[in-house]
Amino acid sequence: MLNELRNEWKKAITNELRAYLGLDDIPEVSVGQPPKSEMGDAAFPMFPYAKSAKKAPAQIASDIKARLEEKTHPEGEMLVAGPYLNIRFDIPSLADRILSDAEAKGDDYGRDEDNKGRKVMVEFSCPNTNKPLHLGHMRNDSLGQSVSELLKATGAEVMKVNLINNRGVHICKSMLAYKMFGNGETPESTGEKGDHFVGRYYVRFAQWEKEAADKKAANPDIINDPSFIDPDTEAQKMLKLWEDGDKDVRALWEKMNRWTLEGLDESYRNMGISFDKLYYESETYKLGRSEVMKGLEMGVFKKEEDGSVQVDLAPIGLDKKVLLRRDGTTLYMTQDLGTAVKRHEDWPFDSLIYVVASEQNYHFRVLFYVLGLLGYKWAEELHHLSYGMVNLPDGKMKSREGTVVDADDLLAELTKLAKNEIIEKNREDAVGDVDETAKKIALGALNYYLLEVQPQHDMVFNPKESIAFSGNTGPYLQYTCARISSILRKSEEMDFGGIKADGKLLVLEDEKILLKAIESFPDTVRKAAANYDPSVICAFLYESAKTFSHYYHDNQILKAETKELSVTRLRLINALRTVMKNGFALIGVPYLESM
Repeated sequence: MLNELRNEWKKAITNELRAYLGLDDIPEVSVGQPPKSEMGDAAFPMFPYAKSAKKAPAQIASDIKARLEEKTHPEGEMLVAGPYLNIRFDIPSLADRILSDAEAKGDDYGRDEDNKGRKVMVEFSCPNTNKPLHLGHMRNDSLGQSVSELLKATGAEVMKVNLINNRGVHICKSMLAYKMFGNGETPESTGEKGDHFVGRYYVRFAQWEKEAADKKAANPDIINDPSFIDPDTEAQKMLKLWEDGDKDVRALWEKMNRWTLEGLDESYRNMGISFDKLYYESETYKLGRSEVMKGLEMGVFKKEEDGSVQVDLAPIGLDKKVLLRRDGTTLYMTQDLGTAVKRHEDWPFDSLIYVVASEQNYHFRVLFYVLGLLGYKWAEELHHLSYGMVNLPDGKMKSREGTVVDADDLLAELTKLAKNEIIEKNREDAVGDVDETAKKIALGALNYYLLEVQPQHDMVFNPKESIAFSGNTGPYLQYTCARISSILRKSEEMDFGGIKADGKLLVLEDEKILLKAIESFPDTVRKAAANYDPSVICAFLYESAKTFSHYYHDNQILKAETKELSVTRLRLINALRTVMKNGFALIGVPYLESM
């Protein structure tokens, strides 16, 4: 509705500008949102026309306003605001249509079919099987899950995939440490989650590695001592045995992989993360070799004097890149080439989005270019959703040193903080199952805090800030929605029978802002999906929650001046609840009826 009006004004103002300037080829005037609601509902800048008109933008705005006032023009009031020609719409007159649209579509409000018929694959998470998930993975998982939901909301068919990094020397390090120091213990015997158990041995390898380095530094000749074991050398030997299919090494690998994967599955369930298909590096790492050999035959790659196969990246301003080592072994790049081709064979996608940290910007730039050299047209539809690092208030996390924030521990800590908040505020009677409610608050806090920052920016995660029930947090949004639900429940006990709502009564500034927010929600979802940016939804929800809180503080809803006004305001906040619930579903924030 409002968009249609904005477009009508855009056309009318553009035509008037062309006549005013005597130029038929000027582009359409742009449209924006005034910084304050009282300044109108659409803003048309006159800056671009000052040179042609040889007048100040403010004068152009006044002139165009005067010319349009003499003609039949679209619905709305024109206002000159400095260099802008603003339009104010009669929002109350549109209220019933806005609210009816939200009511009719319900859980589907905000969804459209812009991407109907498009198949989009989203790769995210991609954990190693030598350690549990940590806070960095959680940002990746939240982004991947949310972007997938946003794309589904715009009509796309989405396949969520996960590449399990279950081979390589880093995996052998935890295996070797377990073989050296494990003494036969198991996750069952120690009572640990499998991924935590294996991760402990990855940290133990790093300690052993440091101990060996200290010994070599103190006595360089120790490397000649038969009793001295060099951890890195032994890890490389184990990798070679694994690649050769050594029975004992493979058996240990399968056992420790199983322990880790069972633990990861539990973490994913607790975080509400799911996948449609899993790929395993152990099954894909050789696939790229044939692609590289094909490129060699095509002449797009070159075999160097040392026997390695490389690609010249000069056309994209980079140096050469090795695709196969001189001994014929593969690299991550080789693996990703084969995996991409296999995925397109499995499910011919129209687009593939890789959700991977910004540290891999170079990798994906090269990957997409190389796939294009190999002749795959769909390489043009590969996208890297590059996101910034997650740090702690006291610095960067390091897996090898065991200083990461473990995903399970963080979720447990947030749940404990949420439970304490419920108990301290004496809300136990209002929320039913306190433990279950605390888990949902914790998950909402986590996902919102990770998503409200634009993906490309680095961020600092502060658990106590994330769980706050006030400010720009998930629990604040959950509490706002629960408060709306409480008001609506109370309304059912009151005598409003037979009284109809009238949108024209919604004349307060906050009511107009909420109506515009409700009407703009579908466009907000489209914008977030188009940019792969859930922070757009977060910002929308926070602003809507703040407006409601201000509105609720200053105005009566159940006991308004007339019953007709109460019913109308109830209709307004019910539509707002629909929008917030639907927005929550897109960013992984559980909706709570009470809190």
